[in-house]
Amino acid sequence: MKWNKKFNYPSSTRALYNGRRLYDINNEKLPSVTTILNATKPQEEIDSLNKWRAKVGIAQSEIISKEATERGASMHAFIEKYLLGKLNLDLLGDNRIERIMADQIIENGLKNRLQEIWGCESTLYYPGKYAGAADCLGIYENYQTCIDFKQSNKPRKHEWNTQYYMQLGAYSLAHNTVYGTHIDQGVILVCTKDNIFQKFVIYGEELKDYQNKFLERVEKYYSQKKN
Repeated sequence: MKWNKKFNYPSSTRALYNGRRLYDINNEKLPSVTTILNATKPQEEIDSLNKWRAKVGIAQSEIISKEATERGASMHAFIEKYLLGKLNLDLLGDNRIERIMADQIIENGLKNRLQEIWGCESTLYYPGKYAGAADCLGIYENYQTCIDFKQSNKPRKHEWNTQYYMQLGAYSLAHNTVYGTHIDQGVILVCTKDNIFQKFVIYGEELKDYQNKFLERVEKYYSQKKN
C-alpha cells in the first residue's frame, strides 16, 4: 500500500444553510450527496423509517441513531489514521468497540488489497451539481476504486445498500468528470457492532447504473428546490 498524491483535491468549507449541508467550492455552494439523497427519499423508505421509529419508540430511536453515528465517526477516524500511517497498530489494551471494528476492516478489507491511495476523506464535486467527501480513493485489487467504510447494528444484505451504492456512484462520477479517471469499481467495507465483517462490491455497468440513479435524484432535488 502506497500513497500517490496525483490529484489536487479542493479544500472546502461545509456549513448548514436552511437545514441543508452545503459545500463551498470555487465560490459555488453545492448540496452534499447525503443532502440530495435525504431530500429525495422514496415514500416507501420514509414509511419504513417511521414504522421502525414507532416500533422502538421515538426517544429510543434517537438514542440508537445517535450511538450509531458516533460509533461510525470514531471508527472512521481510526481507519483514516491507519491510511495516513498515524495509527499505532501495536497499541495494547485498546478495547473500544470502534477500534475493534476499525481493525476488522483494516485486516479483512484493506491489507493486501488496497495497493495505492489517492486520497482519504477527500472532497469531490460535480460542477454545478453536488459535492461530498469520499472515504478512500485509489487502486483496490487492481481496479480504480471508490471505497466507503460503514458501521452497522447488524449484518447487511445487498438489497439494503441502495443508498450506499448511489453514494459510491456520486463520488466516482464526480472524480471521473473532474479528473478524467476511470473509476469503475465501488467497494463498501462494513463491520457490525458485534464484530462481523462484510464486503460489498459493485463494478462496471452496475456502478454506472447507480451513477445514473443518483443523477436522477439530483434532477429531482433541483426540481423540488425550484418549485
